[in-house]
Amino acid sequence: MQSQTHPLEPFFQQMVRNSYEGKLGLNDPDVTTYVARLLCEFSQSDKLYQVRDEMGRPIEELADMVSAADPVLGPAPSFDAERALRKHIGDYALFVAGMYPEAMNSKRRLRRHRPSLGELIHAGKESYYIVSQFNLFEYEQEAPLFARLSDRFERCILGLTLVREEMGPRKPLMLPPMVN
Repeated sequence: MQSQTHPLEPFFQQMVRNSYEGKLGLNDPDVTTYVARLLCEFSQSDKLYQVRDEMGRPIEELADMVSAADPVLGPAPSFDAERALRKHIGDYALFVAGMYPEAMNSKRRLRRHRPSLGELIHAGKESYYIVSQFNLFEYEQEAPLFARLSDRFERCILGLTLVREEMGPRKPLMLPPMVN
């Protein structure tokens, strides 16, 4: 059974392809498709904060997300759960760094710890690398994609910044509020 395409996917596919392939010379259709689908997924703000604590509350802090992904010292119940959480952390870091750079420099960042660009890059690259190491059985086919996302993380951020600029000038944006 084929999953239904998100209504924004053709739009984001074209935007990402224009930026990644046309402007950056990053000719990797799998990466382009992945990032376009990521934009579709995060067009719903509840997807951005899908990592939850033991009480079911959304985890907003990057360091807390990373801690939640640890299956040995943290609350992740399995290595599969670690993989899913690390995939989300990579996605979150890529999305925030590329589409919402204002969030890193906001006054709200001073009240709560907002990750710096360096912290987002480190967490995103590391998380995608960890996901790429799950390269057996059902994960074997997509592991190389996550290795490339890790290796090209900074270029992917730049590509998303170009997507954002192509979407037109707008006033600074803030991350959407958490949905409890």
